[in-house]
Amino acid sequence: MTTARRSLLTAAAIAPLLIGATACGYGSNSSDEGKQTSQERTGEKLSTDNVNIGYFANITHATAVIGLQDGGLIDQELGGTGFTPSVFNAGPSAIEALNGDSIDVTFIGPNPAINGWAQSGGRNLRIVSGAASGGASLVVNPDRVSGLDDLAGKTLATPQLGNTQDVALLSYLANQGFEVDAETGAGDVDVVRVPNAEIPAAFEGGDIDGAWVPEPTAARLVAQGAVEILDEGELWENGQYVVTHVIASQSFLEEHPDVVEAIIRGVVRTNAWINEHPEEAREQFNTAIAALPGGSELPQEVLDPAFDHVEFLNDPLADSLRISAESTVNAGLLDEVDLNGIYDLSLLNKVLAEEGQDPVSDGGLGVE
Repeated sequence: MTTARRSLLTAAAIAPLLIGATACGYGSNSSDEGKQTSQERTGEKLSTDNVNIGYFANITHATAVIGLQDGGLIDQELGGTGFTPSVFNAGPSAIEALNGDSIDVTFIGPNPAINGWAQSGGRNLRIVSGAASGGASLVVNPDRVSGLDDLAGKTLATPQLGNTQDVALLSYLANQGFEVDAETGAGDVDVVRVPNAEIPAAFEGGDIDGAWVPEPTAARLVAQGAVEILDEGELWENGQYVVTHVIASQSFLEEHPDVVEAIIRGVVRTNAWINEHPEEAREQFNTAIAALPGGSELPQEVLDPAFDHVEFLNDPLADSLRISAESTVNAGLLDEVDLNGIYDLSLLNKVLAEEGQDPVSDGGLGVE
């Protein structure tokens, strides 16, 4: 990769880090949906007037996108308590917001949650629920990359340094014998960090040869002529791995467990609704994405395969989190970390019992 080309892509990737939550996923160009917390609410107010909730404008976060709509199931469960949503491009920015008390609860991928836990010495967050599995893949320009054996010297994009797909790509490359500097992305394969919303343009302009990305960005690239050469699920037992779960700040969880429980109940009910009404769920997701400032609906050739690629479930798949942590350490982005206490699934299992569902496991990493 030329110095000028790397500088251009690096500058594009640095911008969202500097401005925190001002970038979001494909389909929108704004960070804050701007729901007015002063609007009239119905139902009984919980222990706080308002809760700040983060999520990404990705299909892997469809539980939030659909459930937080006006009249959505998460919205309904909050009753008289208002909420202010913030939309992020990738997990590290969401963790910064959580640490800065800008958000109280967020939907997020595993690696940023692990990093946030490690950086705070286990004092800033708990994983309280699962949300989705799958939905990430490596897609490439077939004119430049013939397959997995043809990655040397190529330029691959991920949404942000240290985000879940970034770590997955670095780990995969290391396992294949490629040397890549985790921080700069330079090496046998060049890894550049570009916001999800900008990756399709980078691909179309020839600045990247492929990308390891979540849905719907992966499907969008395929619609532009890319081909999928690796579904990340192929690297996991049973094809399942956590791509999105729900975390809460420890202080908010301690002070407002009823609010967190309401959000979790909304998550469980939204996931059930999505699985029971897949076609309607896709339509609602598209409507919600288009309603975001600067947003637009996804074309059907992107929407359908992207949704088919994601499994919506309440189990946070704790064993896959442990493996993700090991991958982050092996990639050189994290020192050894003790994950004991990162989960508090007591409210989730309470809700699941009420819904007649089996409890889920924290993999021995729960609070004592």
